[in-house]
Amino acid sequence: MDWELLRGEAVAVCARAYVPYSRFPVGVAALTTRGRILTGCNVENAAYGVVLCAECGLVSSLYGTGESRGDGPVLDHEAERELLVALSCVDGNGTPITPCGRCRQLLFEHASPDMLVEMDGGPPLPLTDLLPHAFGAPNLGAVATAAATLKGDS
Repeated sequence: MDWELLRGEAVAVCARAYVPYSRFPVGVAALTTRGRILTGCNVENAAYGVVLCAECGLVSSLYGTGESRGDGPVLDHEAERELLVALSCVDGNGTPITPCGRCRQLLFEHASPDMLVEMDGGPPLPLTDLLPHAFGAPNLGAVATAAATLKGDS
């Protein structure tokens, strides 16, 4: 993995962040299973709670710029789809930082099982090390199956 290339892309998009309130720009770049590099930067809002983290923009770009699946808005989780495999997230100084908890959860659903996250001063870590015991789509299926069993629909 060319971490310098990814970090360079993250630094470049970080310069375009909209951060008039926190003054804390964040840029992120990720490599996908199809070899594409996607980027995102944070976009703040005066109503602080509706800030868009850089990772939100990245995941939106994954779907907004990817190949059409032609199956409408419902995603078949069993189908082959483009996933994130490596991620570099940087602050305004270009220093690698870890995604916040909310973004770790967001990334988890769109990451390959072995996705790596660049760390400051250390080797890249699997996303699963940053978000152990993550909640995902399989958990939703388990609840639906259990509910159907309880209702006698199985």
